[in-house]
Amino acid sequence: MTYSIADLEQLSGIHSHTIRIWEQRYNALSPLRSQGNTRLYDDQQLVKLLNIVTLNKSGLKISKICSLSDEQIDELLDQQFSRPADDKQDDYYVSQLIKYGLAFDESSFNHLIDQCIDQFGLSDCYRKIIYPLLLRLGLMWRKDDICPAHEHFLSNIIRQKIFSHVNNLPLTQQSGQRWLLFLPEDEDHDIGLLFANYMLRMHGHQVIFLGSKVPLDSISRIFSTLNVGHVLLFMIKSQLASVAQQYIDQLSEICPATKIHLAGNSEVIGKLNHIDHINWIKTLDEFEKTIEYPVLHERNF
Repeated sequence: MTYSIADLEQLSGIHSHTIRIWEQRYNALSPLRSQGNTRLYDDQQLVKLLNIVTLNKSGLKISKICSLSDEQIDELLDQQFSRPADDKQDDYYVSQLIKYGLAFDESSFNHLIDQCIDQFGLSDCYRKIIYPLLLRLGLMWRKDDICPAHEHFLSNIIRQKIFSHVNNLPLTQQSGQRWLLFLPEDEDHDIGLLFANYMLRMHGHQVIFLGSKVPLDSISRIFSTLNVGHVLLFMIKSQLASVAQQYIDQLSEICPATKIHLAGNSEVIGKLNHIDHINWIKTLDEFEKTIEYPVLHERNF
């Protein structure tokens, strides 16, 4: 797999200009060159950059890091993050998870993600580690032609973790309104939906979880037989505003008396018209405020 310097910027969180300076001053990376003299980087160079960024954020000077061998860098990483957690450890976890994912190192990825969940709990782990990881991998999420194997590898392990925690929650006997969770027929990135499923159940809500690629006529059939109070869906993929608008209009006609909650790609959702009846969820904090029952606040949950 090869990456452009723009890809490295997205995956590392370091500006392209800074990466070039590190190359020129400290020989941090050794890019290949295309026939048009464009910088290209392989997996090994990306992993090296992620390790450099991690150590630099811990306070080590870039000149010192770039003078070290790969073995010395690995030793420093082990030493740096073997002590109790601090505010820099989150970046370390994200960088290392990307590294293990690129290497298809399932054992190391599993071990580290389990460590994160044990340390933070699933909810905070999603906020601190998993969600930033998915944002860092934005080019894998939004461009179907970039690194699909890595995307599937990482996503499937994360799915397994969330499913496992959902299975450990007791089935609710609440008599309140149901939540219907699904993705449109052309959407398959369902980790956000899975986490929403977990959070809703944890807060005592009834959930009908349909998953990804659900046709609208199937949604219509559900509303003809069940009383559903809330619908939650994600629109992740980039698409024409007219296509997204038509879909939302059709969904609104299917469930006119139901509260629709929408999350996902802000560039797509922001172009929709006539959505005053829809709750556009832009952040995790907004979602948590949406799903909390007043009775749970009274009991100090």
